[in-house]
Amino acid sequence: MKIWHPFTQEKTAGESLKIIKGSEVYLFDNQGKKYLDMISSWWVNILGHANKEIANAIYEQAQLLEHVIFAKFTHEPAEKLCESLYKLLPQELEYFFFSDDGSTAVEVALKMAYQYFYNSGNKKRNIYINLAGGYHGDTLGAMSAAGVQSDYHSTFSEFFFQTFSIDFPENKENEAIAIEKLQKFLYENNENVCALIIEPLIQGAAGMRIYSAEFLDKVVQEVRKYEILVIFDEIFTGFYRTGTMFAMDQASEKPDIVCLAKGITGGFLPLALTVTTNKIYETFFSDDWKKAFIHGHSYTANPLACAAACKTIEILQQKKTIENIKQISKVHNEMLLKLNNVYNKKRSLGTIAAFDVENPKIAKKIEAYLLKNGVIVRPLGTTIYLLPPYCISKEELMYVYKMVSNFKNM
Repeated sequence: MKIWHPFTQEKTAGESLKIIKGSEVYLFDNQGKKYLDMISSWWVNILGHANKEIANAIYEQAQLLEHVIFAKFTHEPAEKLCESLYKLLPQELEYFFFSDDGSTAVEVALKMAYQYFYNSGNKKRNIYINLAGGYHGDTLGAMSAAGVQSDYHSTFSEFFFQTFSIDFPENKENEAIAIEKLQKFLYENNENVCALIIEPLIQGAAGMRIYSAEFLDKVVQEVRKYEILVIFDEIFTGFYRTGTMFAMDQASEKPDIVCLAKGITGGFLPLALTVTTNKIYETFFSDDWKKAFIHGHSYTANPLACAAACKTIEILQQKKTIENIKQISKVHNEMLLKLNNVYNKKRSLGTIAAFDVENPKIAKKIEAYLLKNGVIVRPLGTTIYLLPPYCISKEELMYVYKMVSNFKNM
């Protein structure tokens, strides 16, 4: 028997570390060693491991209702979750469609955008615009949305639908050039463009690449001139990762559709939402079955996951959590300035810190060195990033930076 792990070249990966339990910011292996989880277990455990409040919320819900079909049925945890999110999102985002994970939330958004125009009698809009280097998931539509330039999905490029990639802006000068290229493309092709899909402010899987809110606003303004829909992929950036509840809170322009997942349940259970406007919803509201949004999943709006999400959002809004998020950001900003050794391109946004090294081999050495010293990271090529759960203490985060500083390239 052999487990086939995700995002892993099994031949070169080595033996897997067996984790037997978690507590707050720590994971414990079967030898009794503890590790600081500095990637929040693929960015989902935003409140740490084995959070008792979330665990109890799931337990209590499990005594009442573990699951029910969500077609023509509803339940209190789903309704409560939507009410909580509605208060936090831009007011025009008011229709909530449930799914299971980030990839499917994006699939829903892509299909929703296309069918919006299709239901309106416009069947020509089949091109999607993205920001070069973006990552939106691993299902076929989500892979397509990232474009043929994606290093993650090039194997499947012959199956992709047509996209246009906006150049990623490395600096202010590049922002102007990227906008100019976008304007030219839109002038020539706008009638065939369905939607813009973009990770607001930061591209996670591309190496924690940060760009300005001003650039995001400008891109949205340009596509809106041609009634093109705007999709914000907040799967990674949502729930205070960038320092605000949503990354879009730092921009002036808001989306027509937003995708939410990852941290929404505090890392306990899979859950995702695609949220949209009345304008879009109305084109599906019809006596015609073919105009319905015919999409769903067996575990759509699972009550246990919804209960976990409700408790997660409640904890996120507590004063203690918000203060700790601010403290993480402050420590990042202060300690990044002090990093020397092999590190360059130091950057941070909210609870995210990142820096680059010369090549992937050095990054792997740093990963091994930190693991030996009780710190878990997972490099993205040449990028090392620190993405702690919000319950991490200042002392614990300072220890991580001490270990990072102590690394000597051999």
